[in-house]
Amino acid sequence: MATRLKIGTRKSAMALAQTEEIARRLTAAVPGLDVEIVKFDTTGDLDQTSKLLPHGGKGGAFVAQIRAAVLAGELQAAMHSLKDMPGNEDTPGLVIGATLSRDPPGDALVLRAGVTLEALRQSRGKGFKIGTNAVRRAAYARRLFPDVEVIHFRGAADTRVRKLDHREMQKLPDGGAVGPADALIMARSGLDRVGLADRIAYEFTAAEMLPAAGQGIVAVECAARDWPTRQILSSIDDPAAHASADAEREVLWVLNGHCNSPVAGFSTISGDQMSLTASVLDLSGNTIIEASCTGPANRPRELGRAVGLDLLGKGAAEIIERSRPR
Repeated sequence: MATRLKIGTRKSAMALAQTEEIARRLTAAVPGLDVEIVKFDTTGDLDQTSKLLPHGGKGGAFVAQIRAAVLAGELQAAMHSLKDMPGNEDTPGLVIGATLSRDPPGDALVLRAGVTLEALRQSRGKGFKIGTNAVRRAAYARRLFPDVEVIHFRGAADTRVRKLDHREMQKLPDGGAVGPADALIMARSGLDRVGLADRIAYEFTAAEMLPAAGQGIVAVECAARDWPTRQILSSIDDPAAHASADAEREVLWVLNGHCNSPVAGFSTISGDQMSLTASVLDLSGNTIIEASCTGPANRPRELGRAVGLDLLGKGAAEIIERSRPR
C-alpha cells in the first residue's frame, strides 16, 4: 500500500480546514501514511468579481484544475465541497473515494451591525440588500423576503463576512459595483469551518430554504483505477453521507440542471429508510415545484431518480430552461 498521498485543495480558509480534517482522519486510520496538502489558486478564487458562469459554473471555477491534476497523476486525491461538484456531468476516470460524515447542511443568515432579523421580516426585506452568489439562495431569499434586493456577492466565507462588516461594495464584471450588503446567506457548515459560527443570526429550516444537493458533505475524489488510493480513502468514508450524496446528485443528473438553476435537494436516513426532498424554483422565487419520496437507504440512486422524474413530471424542465443563460 502507498505510504504517501498528495491531496489537492483550494487555498481558501474553509477548503484548507476541510482538507486538514481529511489528513487528520487518514493518518489516524492508516498508520505510517504521509499526507501532503497541495494548494491551488483556482479560477474561481482568483476572480472574485465575475459570476461563475463564464468560468464554466462552479465546476469550471473551483473543481476543474484540481481534477486535471488528479487525472495527470500529479495528485492522488482532491478535496471538494460536494455542492461545488457539477451533478449533471461526470468526469471520466474519476470517482468519489470517500465522503466525510455530513456537517450541518442548512443555510444561515449573517447580519451587519444595526440590522435585525425582526426588521427584515417586518419590512418583507424592503430597503435591505442580501448578498449571495447562489441562485438557489437568491430564489429562496426572494420567497422569504419578497421586497428585498438580492445582490451578487462573491468571495471565500471569511472574505464575504469581512466585506459585509466593512460595508464594502461588490465589484461587477462590467466595472460597476453593487452594495453594500446588509445581510448574507451562507452555508452554516462553512461558517463553522472558518470559526465564524458566532455570526449566525438565524438558521433557516429545510422547509424555509432547502439545502443544495450535497451541502455539508466533504468529498474526496481520486482516479477510478487507482486502487491503492481508493483502499486508503475507504477507511474514512461515511456510508450514510455517501448514500445521501448519491441520492441528491442523482436528482441533479435527472434534471440536467446548470449552474444557473435554482435546484435544491436534501435527504435523511432513519434506520434502513431514506427520505429525499428536492425542489426547483424560478429565479424570482414565486414558483416552486417540490417532490419527496421514501425508500430503501441502500438504493439511493433509485430514490434520487424517482424524485427527479417526479419533478420533471410536474414541469421542472420548463423552469430550468427559462433560467438557462441565453
